[in-house]
Amino acid sequence: MSNYDVVVIGAGPAGYVAAIRASQLGLKVGVVDREFLGGVCLNVGCIPSKSLLKNAEVAHTLRERGEEFGFSFDNLKLDYGAAVKRSRQVSDRLTKGVAFLMKKNKIDVHMGTAKLTAKDTVSVDLNEGGTTELKAKNIIVATGASPMRLPGIEVDGEQVVTYREAILQTKTPKSALIIGAGAIGMEFATIWNSYSVPVTLVEMLDQVLPLEDEEVGKLLAKEIAKRGIQVRTSSKVTKVEKLKTKVKVTVEGEDGEELLEADQVLVAAGFRANSAGIGLEELGVELDDRGMIVVDERMATNVPGIWAVGDVTGKLMLAHVGMAMGVVCAESIAGVETVKLNYAMMPRATYCQPQVASFGLTEGQAAAQGYEVKVGRFNFQANGKALGLGDYAGWVKLVTDAQYGEILGAHMIGPEVTELLPELTLAQMMEMTPHEIARNVHAHPTLSEVLAEAAHAAEGQALHA
Repeated sequence: MSNYDVVVIGAGPAGYVAAIRASQLGLKVGVVDREFLGGVCLNVGCIPSKSLLKNAEVAHTLRERGEEFGFSFDNLKLDYGAAVKRSRQVSDRLTKGVAFLMKKNKIDVHMGTAKLTAKDTVSVDLNEGGTTELKAKNIIVATGASPMRLPGIEVDGEQVVTYREAILQTKTPKSALIIGAGAIGMEFATIWNSYSVPVTLVEMLDQVLPLEDEEVGKLLAKEIAKRGIQVRTSSKVTKVEKLKTKVKVTVEGEDGEELLEADQVLVAAGFRANSAGIGLEELGVELDDRGMIVVDERMATNVPGIWAVGDVTGKLMLAHVGMAMGVVCAESIAGVETVKLNYAMMPRATYCQPQVASFGLTEGQAAAQGYEVKVGRFNFQANGKALGLGDYAGWVKLVTDAQYGEILGAHMIGPEVTELLPELTLAQMMEMTPHEIARNVHAHPTLSEVLAEAAHAAEGQALHA
């Protein structure tokens, strides 16, 4: 038996960051994970997918825009297996980095399957064999989430897959149908389409990236259509039939029923919390009607000494949000000063082409909440850096309160907009207005100038529009 101040169940971004911060604050920490350090994100999620997306960007440029940039090929060969190999190398490097951080911070790592047997006890069935028991004054549950399984659709890992199988396979499908046009669906559509794979997206709601600003969804649909990606919005998959060499998919849309065929189907229709079977219900830990662990602003559950962070809470299933929750949780346990997270203002990023990034309220949401809305926007088409990159579709839109100048949200679509978010989220957190953003001198030529121009526009003083 080992005794700890804190035991963290789950070594994904939320869990390992909570463990590191707790150790920094002088607590004795142990971590349990059944599979790998770094969780889904580092191993089979956001990190390897960004590597594949870079390969996809190069592939698309060489295939579709070579003449524009002055490249020509007699026999261009694209090796998707090499792209996957590179993505695994990137992932391995980062996961080894997490292992180093565990050692550096003197955090004990136990690889195995954990279960809470008491509010201060975690039993671990070790991967190497045997069982160990960990005693802890505080237990942090950071078990993450798993892909939602749709009724009547059986995932076999070959013809019908989730992101996990899709990101590890070394060959592209001959054709693909993706159920769900959220971040995962859009990113895989970008990757496969860049390697000449015919792709169809089926989305139950009325736009691609349905949680984003309506104008963003419309422009993104227009841009991906130019690449040949087919989209069926306001449509539902009602049947998936696996045949020997293809999959038949029945889709019900506004115009009736349609039968589509694909080599492979990717199910990317949301996530469910990994909260079952780990002893939570037996200890009386409160779950909501979706199985998410209910926590307060400190990340504490209703059972003293049991805490939860990351996707398993369902607050906002994003790695960076989980990390922020992990820090707050560790600081709350240690009794030091911390912050209260504002989930509505957390940054959101999708790495399709063009990229999408946002935070806060849309125009419609702000108006519905009673704000007098003022919008400042600027197009990348007038930005010198974007023109030089040959990537200038899209814009930045700032949503502000006309009365006080408060930044209520921002919605961006275009080149590298995911890298432009921090200036705006920092400005909002520090209660700045567009006036301060506009007065901040932005280097020229940079994409970030579009932020300044949008801020000038919100002030009614647009310089280049």
